[in-house]
Amino acid sequence: MRDRDRLRRAFQGVDVVVHAAALKQVPAAEYNPFEFIKTNVIGAQNVVDAALDAGVTKVVALSTDKAANPINLYGASKLCADKLFVAANSYSGGNVTRLSCVRYGNVVGSRGSVIPFFLERRASGVLPITHPDMTRFWITLEQGVTLVFAALAAMHGGEIFVPKIPSMKLVDLARAIAPDCRLEVVGIRPGEKLHEVMVPGDESRNTYEYDTHYVIAPAFHDWTVHDYAANGGRRVADGFTYASDTNGHWLTVDELREMAGEPHVTEAAPARRRTAPGA
Repeated sequence: MRDRDRLRRAFQGVDVVVHAAALKQVPAAEYNPFEFIKTNVIGAQNVVDAALDAGVTKVVALSTDKAANPINLYGASKLCADKLFVAANSYSGGNVTRLSCVRYGNVVGSRGSVIPFFLERRASGVLPITHPDMTRFWITLEQGVTLVFAALAAMHGGEIFVPKIPSMKLVDLARAIAPDCRLEVVGIRPGEKLHEVMVPGDESRNTYEYDTHYVIAPAFHDWTVHDYAANGGRRVADGFTYASDTNGHWLTVDELREMAGEPHVTEAAPARRRTAPGA
């Protein structure tokens, strides 16, 4: 994706592009910032240009919760990519190409994620935990793929699609994977948030709620005027936020164990919880 000419050749005769390529490790981004700029930002623009030149009909780019109010370079680079894909609709001219984004949280078992790390460390008897209150959005690979196909079907150009997915506490995940391990609090790493946000309050004015997801409509939409309320969208309240710590759907230890592919351990599972911790 850093090679624009190669992308133009690859996109010939292509109708739909799903842009899923990115560098994503937060500490690596802080250490090698321009590598992330070249891939996540300049590479994203290369995808946009190649899609427009080749007459691709639809492009869906995969974003991340870390692009909402970013505090690390990885999140900032993905926010830039989101802006590039949304704005590209305004300068496609008479081109048929339309571009949108999907934004979701941590993918269960993805490369470099916490599950493989916990599985590797549990033999030691100690699991490091950054903070006992840390929360994250949690989505399976299958749910992510379903969201992409739904976005391709519903997009008009410039939207950011946000699924309604459950939250989890990192300590619950640790108990699910290694109930006999001691948890050692090591502190939040540089560039890491205690909780993640997928719909910031500042974007609430352009956000519509549906039964299974939210749509953040483009603030500038000269290329199309679409009435999201006409197809069931409900405007959220001004200042509304969708965050991992205030989410109404929480995964239990048993559910986390099942998602992680771990066997059921009855004595380690606490009472079922569907409300936010402390509520």
